Amino acid sequence: MFGSPQRGVNAYAKVGLETGIAAASPHKLIVMLYDGAIVAILNGITQMKAGNIEEKGKAISKAIQIIDNGLRASLDREVGGEIARNLDALYEYMSGRLLTANLQNDPAMLEEVRGLLADLRDTWKQIGDEPAGSTPVRTPAMAHG
Repeated sequence: MFGSPQRGVNAYAKVGLETGIAAASPHKLIVMLYDGAIVAILNGITQMKAGNIEEKGKAISKAIQIIDNGLRASLDREVGGEIARNLDALYEYMSGRLLTANLQNDPAMLEEVRGLLADLRDTWKQIGDEPAGSTPVRTPAMAHG
């Protein structure tokens, strides 16, 4: 009558995710995209090692979609200039590596892309943690200590 407990958990998780997305700043949304791609790649590695070809393909496809339709699509190439162009090229490289990893069953390629995404995520998160226009102020006491 009420469905399976897993279905309820999935519905609850979806509501939590949708609420998180609705309340997130644009900066936080990018972090969420990085997180989603990283989780999908980790799932792809797990499924690849388990020999589950269908689930591996789904996980890697999800990571590619997040990179192409989320991260790449969010780039403002006009305002972002060279940085945006470089990120666009890096995202294109990552998608290609994920596709090749899927075809060749190569977890090392998946791990390479996961590492690149993790580095970008950490950098992006640090940028967001700093208040706008903030620069560290050094007092005389700090200069000597």
